[in-house]
Amino acid sequence: MKNHQNYCPLPAPCIIESGILVNKEDIKKLINDLTQVRYIHTLDGRVQNQGKGWILEVFNDATQATMVVNSSLYINIQSFDYLQINQVSPQEAHFNLVQDNRTLTLIPLVAASQDSCAAKDFSFESLEAMLNEVLAAKLDVQLDDDF
Repeated sequence: MKNHQNYCPLPAPCIIESGILVNKEDIKKLINDLTQVRYIHTLDGRVQNQGKGWILEVFNDATQATMVVNSSLYINIQSFDYLQINQVSPQEAHFNLVQDNRTLTLIPLVAASQDSCAAKDFSFESLEAMLNEVLAAKLDVQLDDDF
């Protein structure tokens, strides 16, 4: 007689406004939406460094470091155990990247939705302008080749 276990997979987590993420890809998605932030680095509960900067890269590589230098943040999510999301007001959340007794808190300076909308508008306009320039340059080259 076989034992048939009813395998019922657990649903994926659902985080609304606050909570803890442990999945590295979930953390990467969330941090990727941030651009300009205020950061606070604490060690054993004491502030070590703080400032403002731009998140230039978010990556998942066990061999590389997280770096915060010259207002530039390169965040390796492998440097942290989990991400804690704290909703501090209806429009603002703080993101705590935690590894043992070290925390890197990221406070968005621009709402992610406002920033991504502006980036999309900018990207579309830029793409259209670049496409026009490329087509015009290609036409010029073709005309030059004909003569």
